[in-house]
Amino acid sequence: MSAKAKTKIAKTKLLIVDDHPMMRQGLALLINEEPDLTVCGEAGDAAQAMAAVAASKPDLVLADVSLGGKSGLELVKDLQALHPGLPVLIISMHDESIYAERVLRAGARGYIMKQEGGKKMLQAIRHILAGQIYVSEKMSALILEIFSGSRARGSRSPVQQLTDREFEVFQLIGAGKGTREIAERLHLSVKTVEVHRIHIKEKLQLTTGSEVIRYAVRWVESQGNG
Repeated sequence: MSAKAKTKIAKTKLLIVDDHPMMRQGLALLINEEPDLTVCGEAGDAAQAMAAVAASKPDLVLADVSLGGKSGLELVKDLQALHPGLPVLIISMHDESIYAERVLRAGARGYIMKQEGGKKMLQAIRHILAGQIYVSEKMSALILEIFSGSRARGSRSPVQQLTDREFEVFQLIGAGKGTREIAERLHLSVKTVEVHRIHIKEKLQLTTGSEVIRYAVRWVESQGNG
């Protein structure tokens, strides 16, 4: 077979990172039906993902934002630190208005909500493989407003004003985790988590720790469990 023929059948390799096996299987079926795309590996959490990237050298990583252990947001940061330039598309059930800007700042190349369906998913994949950034039209307009300064950051929801680390702590509070458990989960000291909780309380303009817990629980419940 000629070198030209080999080049023709070379497929772009994608790695799927999601803690739901059925979701991984569905994505793999969708991608492997494309003549120029192939799934080179799967991972259920961030640690497995880092090992799989090193072993399979994917051209693109598809990752859920909610993973056991480290979040998809932290995975993006780790991947950019160890594999600079590796494109990552975040897929999630969570509202893009909360997560999209965060994952793009962390180094991801796109964000798509799972309910968009297969056609949009493939469109997002090809968009990123072509060197572009993918978000929905609505989110694109919102991000442009934010970065152009036409939308004041003060007009955004209090949750959006949390730092990435505070946001992680906030999510875990809403999931019913205590300070010590959060510290172990995020590999932080108990004192550091307590400081984050204070900052969260201030930014959300709440008075007590109990109010923070109630607020966080309601917020997590409103986001579903994608």
